[in-house]
Amino acid sequence: MAVMAEAKYAREAVLKAERGKIIDRNGELIASDTLSYRLIAILSEKATEKGAKEPRHVTDFNKAAELLSKYIPMEKEKMIEIRDKAVSRNTDTYETYQIEFGKAGRDISHETMLAIKEAAEEEGVTGLQFIEDKKRFYPNGNFASYLIGFAMREEDKDGKVSTVGKMGLEQTYNEALTGVDGKMDYKTDIWGYILPKTEKQIVAAQDGKTIQLTIDKTIQNFVEDAMNQVNEKYSPEKMLVVVTNPKTGEIYAMSQRPSFHPATREGLTENWLNDAVQNTIEPGSTMKMFTLASAIEEKKWDPFAEYQSGQYTIYDKTIRDVNRTGWGRISFLEGFQRSSNVSMAYLLERMGDRTFIEYLRGFGFGEKVGIDLPNEASGIILDINPSERLTTSYGQGSTVTPIQMIQAATAIANDGKMMKPYVIDKIVNPNTEEIEEDHKSEERKSPISADTAKQVREILASTITSEAGTGKKFALTGYSVGGKTGTAEIPKKNGGYLSGDGNYLYSFLGMAPIDDPQLLTYVIVQQPKLEMGQYGSDPVAELFTSIMESSLKYMNIVPEDNESTMTIPLADFVGKDSTDAIESLKQQGFSPVLIGEGGEVKSQYPGQGTKLNKDTIVLLETSGNTTLPNFSGWSKKMVLSFRMLSGLDIRLNGDGYVVEQSLSEGANVTKDDPVVLQLQSPAIQHTPVETVDEETEGEETEEIIGG
Repeated sequence: MAVMAEAKYAREAVLKAERGKIIDRNGELIASDTLSYRLIAILSEKATEKGAKEPRHVTDFNKAAELLSKYIPMEKEKMIEIRDKAVSRNTDTYETYQIEFGKAGRDISHETMLAIKEAAEEEGVTGLQFIEDKKRFYPNGNFASYLIGFAMREEDKDGKVSTVGKMGLEQTYNEALTGVDGKMDYKTDIWGYILPKTEKQIVAAQDGKTIQLTIDKTIQNFVEDAMNQVNEKYSPEKMLVVVTNPKTGEIYAMSQRPSFHPATREGLTENWLNDAVQNTIEPGSTMKMFTLASAIEEKKWDPFAEYQSGQYTIYDKTIRDVNRTGWGRISFLEGFQRSSNVSMAYLLERMGDRTFIEYLRGFGFGEKVGIDLPNEASGIILDINPSERLTTSYGQGSTVTPIQMIQAATAIANDGKMMKPYVIDKIVNPNTEEIEEDHKSEERKSPISADTAKQVREILASTITSEAGTGKKFALTGYSVGGKTGTAEIPKKNGGYLSGDGNYLYSFLGMAPIDDPQLLTYVIVQQPKLEMGQYGSDPVAELFTSIMESSLKYMNIVPEDNESTMTIPLADFVGKDSTDAIESLKQQGFSPVLIGEGGEVKSQYPGQGTKLNKDTIVLLETSGNTTLPNFSGWSKKMVLSFRMLSGLDIRLNGDGYVVEQSLSEGANVTKDDPVVLQLQSPAIQHTPVETVDEETEGEETEEIIGG
């Protein structure tokens, strides 16, 4: 029976495959396997060879259990119970060779394993062994948790333990992420020692695929930090933020609250849905930007024409503006800036409500966008009667997903080109380096022209800058911004809507810089706890401005107040001699950094045409070994670009800007020399915004009232 037990032991000595990594767009780690250990207690005396100096089995189980209870989450008495149950199954032909301790004895860290071994040696405890294993590692904690999901160890009916994705990308791409274990066949004696001159037959392990996301770890961290602060200050029921590149559809960040730690599942509620994709909402007045776009495209928009604000009746239904009485006779432009529901009704009169619904379908509402994430919802556009089409024009009744709102808004931000959102960049086989899936930007048929998109952006910007605008507090320091606020009622499960202070879904869908948007961000805050003098748009604005200002600076988008006098478009130096390129860059006031030994420039960063301030770093890649520059003050994005072009092993700790480097300037390094950089985030100062009174602030609760 010892031979049989040892055979089992040998079968477990497989070549373990690693579960695939999940990384961000720059190769920064989001999820991976890390080394862990499984604890085994050898009970059989037959494990100890006659004449051995030290026993290979547990000679004093009580003492061993006492020791282990200090290091693993299991009481001494429970361990003894496990031992006793195992021993009770012994017969004349069967003897318990070894036992394990369930979940408590798995996923043991390297540090804990060493501590147990050291304590066992000091106290004379024998017979404890550790089997190398894998554990899923999430180094960033609460980080895009509902997008990434989690994987955990599971034991199947045959007793085999493996890591299985249970939620999010870990579950959706479980098959791709799961590797195939290898094995090593050999012959042993009864004690498990390999016999001399035995040939080993090795089948190599095949690691799981690497999934590279469009997510930018730095921007995602800006989102997580801002959400943590707002959560602590306002304690809302829910929050959601999605940050997108409107020119490509790439999702740079996606997070929601409540959130959880994927390693421990701490904070995980009964909601397992990714709200950006799998949940629908009534969007409120953010929908008005698409009503406006439809009217402009139909040439039914006259910004200076006037209408009577306050209320509008259709058949037996009356809708009202937020203040119920309106602002008298005002222009359509002012009506949009004030987020007037009644202005939407008159726009529908001009272009036709059925025409409007066709535009909404052209924007992709009412059907799935086809994002590379599971269980996407489609939402419902209400189109049975005129009153439903009317309330839809200002975001009530019909439902959408946040990702639909993002897709539709790309048409406005991207000069009439609507881009499909996506979150997977590529899937790579690490065993062959072959790219098995390469997701590209995909343009969708757009219902509006470039000219319409530009007009809409100008009007969206006016909601921030106009005295009548509802979006004043969403202004950014150094960047022009445009967008639309929203305050939607929350439907009850049994019909009707919630009522009372703060019982609304507050939102903002905005883009910047408004002339050529580089980022599109959607922020939702549901039922925040508001104190006297606070408005529902306050937490939304705090999220939006913090995330956008930090992200635009990180992306090296030049603030507009510097642009006209201080920026210079970068020339194309690819194919030119590096000496000439460096001289030309210095003459223009830039700070060129050479990668390689010089000669022909193979690539540059930033690219041709990028507008840069003087003293901005420009990277020039050539062939040969690289001499380290002084990284002090470099942004994380610039360091990542240097790492990509140079191929050096540069390791980053922290976010923000470089404050320390492990190897000094001038060191000649190869790809085998690790360089560690320490980064810190500077405090970002925000300019206080003008106080907005309750009437113009635009807490636009949409309602339909029987007339």
